[in-house]
This record gives sequence, structure tokens and C-alpha cells, in this order.
Amino acid sequence: MLAEERRETLLRLVERRGSVKVTDVAEEMGVSAVTVRQDVRELAGRGLLVRVHGGAMSPSAAQAADTAAPAAPRATHALGLVVPPGDYYYPEIIRGVQDAARTHGARIVLAVSGETLEENQEQVRRLVAGGVDGLMLMLHAGLEPAERTEKWLAGLDVPVVLVDRRAGAEAGRLEQVASDHAHGAGLAVRHLAELGHERIALVARAESPNTPLIREGYAAALRALGLTPGPEYSIGPSDGSTSTQWFEELVRAVEAGDVRAALVHNDLDAVTLVGLLQARALRVPEDLAIVTYDDEVAELSDVPLTAVAPPKRAVGAWAVDLMRRRLADPGAPLAELLLRPELRVRASSRTSAAPGRRS
Repeated sequence: MLAEERRETLLRLVERRGSVKVTDVAEEMGVSAVTVRQDVRELAGRGLLVRVHGGAMSPSAAQAADTAAPAAPRATHALGLVVPPGDYYYPEIIRGVQDAARTHGARIVLAVSGETLEENQEQVRRLVAGGVDGLMLMLHAGLEPAERTEKWLAGLDVPVVLVDRRAGAEAGRLEQVASDHAHGAGLAVRHLAELGHERIALVARAESPNTPLIREGYAAALRALGLTPGPEYSIGPSDGSTSTQWFEELVRAVEAGDVRAALVHNDLDAVTLVGLLQARALRVPEDLAIVTYDDEVAELSDVPLTAVAPPKRAVGAWAVDLMRRRLADPGAPLAELLLRPELRVRASSRTSAAPGRRS
């Protein structure tokens, strides 16, 4: 069969059946699938048929299919999302935003926040100029001065939801959704106290926006339990000269028996601490019971770490829900949501205290 005869036969099959598969035609004609694909390409180039995945359709059948197919859902709203750069804490929140936006047909426009107020203002300006209907903001932590930041937020003329951030009354008519980090720290303290520990150390990242809230919950839980605060170790920037100083101080305290339990923020620092303790022949949890805060990689530690897990995906999903609610009813009461973390108990803390033994 010559090429033109083969193509005429292919066209007749397509017109008669409306659509064909390349593999079926190849078998009927006794030629290779590669040959049929070349014929389909040639005839489609002349406008005599329409290529589809795995085969071909007649132009009339393809037009009928397009008419019958439901239109792809259009985005109901475009929502701007501003997130901090390069932090392992935030991807789960972003995934929560993505999942909720996909469910409700909203489009997310992402921007990365800068370290200064001016850089954040420029990112927001671009999003608003691009036509977003609302803003979900996880601004860079510690923007100064705070009064100027809140005044700027109050002046934005689109709905705003702060995501895992808290702002004061001067920030105006915005909404907020965040993990209740103070409550989460309290869960850790109560867990360690129930295991018989009376002196609980706090190890926390100095630059984290969550540290003040974790410290607040830690102190409140100790007061409520009638316990004396343990030593506090502040972790500086990872490239600073004092970045390992707290490790050495804490390990020495464990060796001396002065510290037997600790709440560590965050997982990576807790994993590092486990390794250093093991290198000194110290055991977790026998010599030091550890609860970490975040639960991103806590379970992967050599000794799986008991962890406080903030509900990050839920925070992102609630941010989208709050924004949709605000856009649907601009006059609705403003909402401020605090979602409670959960405690996930693993091997780094005892499941029961030895009778009569307290540390």
C-alpha cells in the first residue's frame, strides 16, 4: 500500500468511526504504529483530521467533543500570599493554603517577603497592582519599627489575613490565624512534669518569631504547676560564633545532673543535641528527657523525639477560609483564630516516671 493509499484509508476510518487509535489502525493495515503516527501528523497538518493522545479524530467529532466538555473552572478569586524566605517551618503552611485554594477554585499569587518594611511594602504593592482580591501575609519576623508596620497594615485597601503572625490593635481591620504556640509549650512542660521532672530547661532560637510565645507558655505552665523555671539557653544565628556555646553548656549541665529534662525549639537543634549527648555517653531519655517543638523531622532522630506539632496545614487552610468569608461578606465580624498544637509522644521522653524519683 502506497503512502497516499494508506492515508486515504486512514481518513475513511476516521470519518466512519469518528475517532481511532493508532495501535488499532496499525494492526488493521499491517504496518507499524510509527508509520501510522507519521500519517496522522501529515493529515493533521493539512487540517483533514485532529491529533489526540494515542490516535486521531475527525474535525466534526473533535468539535462536538469540545462543545460537550464542561468548561474548566475559573478561579473565583486571586489571593496574594507573602511568605518569608528559606525557612523549613513554612512549607507546610503554604501547602495548606494551596490545598484550600484548589478546593475552592481560588488562584494563589506568591511573593517572598524581604527583611525590611520597605521591601515588604513593595511586594504588597506589586500584588495589589496585579489585581489580587486579598492578601495573606506571613511577613518577615521582627519588622521595625512595629508602629510603622501596623500603621501600614491598617492603611491597606484590600482584605488582609495575617498567617501565623500576631498584630496589635493599631493594625486595623485585618484578621489573624496562627498556631497557639504558648499552649503548645505548656503541653510540653506538663508532659515532662507528669513524668516526674521538676526542673525543665528551655532551649530556644533567639531569632524565631515563635520564641516569645513559647517562652510565655513555658513560664505560665511552670507557674501553674508550682515549679521553678529551669535554665534557659538561647540559640543564636547558625553562623554566629556562639552558635555551639549553648550545646556545650547544656551538655555539661546534663553531665553534672543539674538538668534532666528540656523543651528544645526546634527539631534540628534537638537532633544535634541527641548526637552530642550520645558522643559523651549520655542517654536519651535516661539522662535527658527531650521534647522538641515543630515536629518537622523529630521522628527521624536516632532517638525518635517527642514533639509538639503546630497545626501548620490547618493554619494555611483557615487563612483561605477567612479570606473567602471576608470577600463574600465584607461586613462580617473580624476573626482572630488560635489553633492548638498537639503533643506526639515518642522515645525521647519517658512514658512513666519511676516511683518516688523526681529530677
